[in-house]
Amino acid sequence: MERIKEAVERARQEREGGGLGFGRIGRAGPAPQTSTQDGLGQIAYTKTRTVAVPRFTLRDKHIVSGFQPCGFTEAFKILSTLVSHKLREHHWTTLAVTSPGEGEGKTLVAINLAISLAMEFQQTSLLVEADLRKPSVCDYFGLEPGPGLSDYLTSDTPIEQLLINPGVPRFVMLPGGTAQLHSSEMLGWRKMSALVEELKTRYASRIVVFDLPPLLGAADVIAFAPHIEAALLVVEEGKTQRDEIRRVAELLSSTHLIGTVLNKSDEPVMSVYGHPRPD
Repeated sequence: MERIKEAVERARQEREGGGLGFGRIGRAGPAPQTSTQDGLGQIAYTKTRTVAVPRFTLRDKHIVSGFQPCGFTEAFKILSTLVSHKLREHHWTTLAVTSPGEGEGKTLVAINLAISLAMEFQQTSLLVEADLRKPSVCDYFGLEPGPGLSDYLTSDTPIEQLLINPGVPRFVMLPGGTAQLHSSEMLGWRKMSALVEELKTRYASRIVVFDLPPLLGAADVIAFAPHIEAALLVVEEGKTQRDEIRRVAELLSSTHLIGTVLNKSDEPVMSVYGHPRPD
């Protein structure tokens, strides 16, 4: 645990000293402008569409990773540190985020985790919205719905034209695109398998986070499971039942379930100094 605290403290110092965070007052600016990921000092997106999402939009949508340290940002920093350690330990680069049922917050956790992972030294992240039944990632960033993963799978649109950098350094997302009724079949297509392999191997520094649908409501996660190396389960306090967690564990028995995130907890949010944050 001490090593994790030290890693979190180093990350905080890097953000305050070097401006890796995107939410500091007076430090906002255009996305970095170089042409490669070598060294990860700066990254330019020559083909990826860059949209500067306003800070207030991110705050209103509860996207907190990257802002000034508080209990919420540190919670995601600790989570991303734990996830990074586990992935590196096994040389994994893909992580699925899912939940037993709907409305338990798995998409927001996936977004904040992916951004927090992107802020780690010598690392980038890609968030892939694989919840093709109810795509919602664009809404979280205040963007109009547009083409995305489902459109790539059903057409020949180059994947580079579908990626979006929302003004957050080292972070790119692939929206879900047009909602699909037969999403589980699409996630099992050979074209999807080839895409996952391409996303995994293009950059050695990249962690790919997949936002998947709730597991107990459809066959999507089971169909997609062969493509992922690890999974993170999001549960809601007071809503998710123990039987649901047991069923999820059974269904994911062939996948490395690396942890569970308790969302919407009634416990007070702690400040960076360990004291409850006043409301």
